[in-house]
Amino acid sequence: MLRLTRLLPWWWPPPAAAFPAKNLGLRKVASGVSSPGSASPRALNIFDRDLKRKQKNWAARQPEPMKFDYLKEEVGSRIADRVYDVARDFPLALDVGCGRGYIAQHLNKETVGKFFQTDIAENALKNILETEIPTVSVLADEEFLPFRENTFDLVVSSLSLHWVNDLPRALEQIHYVLKPDGVFIGAMFGGDTLYELRCSLQLAETEREGGFSPHVSPFTAVSDLGHLLGRAGFTTLTVDTDEIQVNYPGMFELMEDLQEKSPECWPNFTKQVAYQLMNA
Repeated sequence: MLRLTRLLPWWWPPPAAAFPAKNLGLRKVASGVSSPGSASPRALNIFDRDLKRKQKNWAARQPEPMKFDYLKEEVGSRIADRVYDVARDFPLALDVGCGRGYIAQHLNKETVGKFFQTDIAENALKNILETEIPTVSVLADEEFLPFRENTFDLVVSSLSLHWVNDLPRALEQIHYVLKPDGVFIGAMFGGDTLYELRCSLQLAETEREGGFSPHVSPFTAVSDLGHLLGRAGFTTLTVDTDEIQVNYPGMFELMEDLQEKSPECWPNFTKQVAYQLMNA
């Protein structure tokens, strides 16, 4: 079962704050994509971002990507529904970690005037899904957004932020590029995602080895997200949880689906551990 956490923070500035009326364009950075091995000095490098980029590029090159995109399609549709719930239009919007554009395809040009779509994988940007909204594709890392302050009316993100090494920095970056009355709507996997798989791996390895190592990437606890958003500067926060249940005949069918759907989800274990699981 996948626990999906949705974030709907608004940023309202103090009444005395002054902001430029128009401030579009890119900040003076060499590239929005971090160089291999680079990270925020305060971040613990849980994920190899260069490897994540290669994995996402590999997934985008597969002959039938739509076969395994059902979850991304569903979450993208739910985020679009939340955008429609906001009684206003958004002249300029940004999708952080867009993949193949799973949110934009569910929006219309009456709601969003222009859409910037960013991702670390160039192959995903080359295979963006069709949408009626004018779009601009930008190769950029979620932790290093190459846009100026107060640029976007809306920022969305779907199933991407749980793979960054420095989530507080990524949220601060989103807050930075939002206009004073901007809206951020995002979704990421919650802390209980793949709970059954993690328990199975731990029990099997403990039975065979007398102990276990983590083989599934860590996810952020829902209880921590409100604090992280507030620390980034967001106000009027809404954090809720959805459960999306997908049934599989067995563990290995699940892992095959994870590998094809998004290889960065692929559990990290050796052939020896797999053999132990089969015999546990």
